[in-house]
Amino acid sequence: MTTIQDTQALRHSRLLGVGTYRPERSVPNTEIAERTGLDPDWIEKRSGIRSRRYASPEETLPMMATAAAEKALAAAGIGADQLGTVIVATITSMEQMPAVAVEVAHRLRAGKAAAFDVSAACAGFCHAVALAGDLVRMGRTDYVLVIGTERMTDILDHSDRDTAFLFADGAGAVVVGPSDEPGIGPVVWHADGSRNAALKMTSPWHDGTGTRPDARPAITMAGWKVFRWATNELVPATRKMLDLAGVTVDQLDAFIPHQANMLITDFVVEQLGLTERTAVARDIVTSGNTSAASIPLAMEELLSAGRAPSGGLALLAGFGAGLVYAGQVVRLP
Repeated sequence: MTTIQDTQALRHSRLLGVGTYRPERSVPNTEIAERTGLDPDWIEKRSGIRSRRYASPEETLPMMATAAAEKALAAAGIGADQLGTVIVATITSMEQMPAVAVEVAHRLRAGKAAAFDVSAACAGFCHAVALAGDLVRMGRTDYVLVIGTERMTDILDHSDRDTAFLFADGAGAVVVGPSDEPGIGPVVWHADGSRNAALKMTSPWHDGTGTRPDARPAITMAGWKVFRWATNELVPATRKMLDLAGVTVDQLDAFIPHQANMLITDFVVEQLGLTERTAVARDIVTSGNTSAASIPLAMEELLSAGRAPSGGLALLAGFGAGLVYAGQVVRLP
């Protein structure tokens, strides 16, 4: 019987560079309050958000993703022609096909790269990092570009008092490549479809007969259900991420959770027993909840502000609609 040839040796992988794109328009809580009747101070107390970024019509998913990718490639010292794979995590593409990643690869002139999208809501970036790390580690390719890009405002009911103040737009990217030492720990991920009603779309794009809804489907969320699930699930999940990576809490230089809600972040920080030694990402204050883009955006902010060191150990944790979570320990680029 003929044996299928496979890569012969495993190697290590790590993040080599990070880049971001933040839309130009900043929207303060006062503007959200005018639309929804919510109190600006209540919004900040409830979520931690003071302002968020909204993309213009010209700031499309591929445009923002490409801009973030170019910065990540420059930071990594890698040319687009060296990329073997481009993975985009997004849930806000208004086109079922082709994948956003294909357009981004084309714009970058990454002519040798495979390209595909991942749909795992706010956990999409960590799912994509896990895939990219394994592709490099197993010798399938040398360099993978991972991008989280979202225009959450396209699927937002701007009058909905439960969601209008939370979500925003942006893009963040990392380059994953080979390393002499382990730089991406084992992924811990899980999906619980029994809780899918807690965070979903108001309706499908059609009713099953081909009839389109009168209004564009939008996000609907039972915030208390998501909060309760996240606070119950994330603490044991993040502890498992640390255990599998062989890293203790006091060795962490940074904790970069999905920027969903400051109350969730604070709860996990307290339960894990993180000290002042560990920088905690709180990019949500001025960026809002950008779904799959939030972790790379927050990572870049910590690094550029000098709050976390290049090469430091960081715990990433994404969670969102599904309900799903994914995360891993990484060496910062």
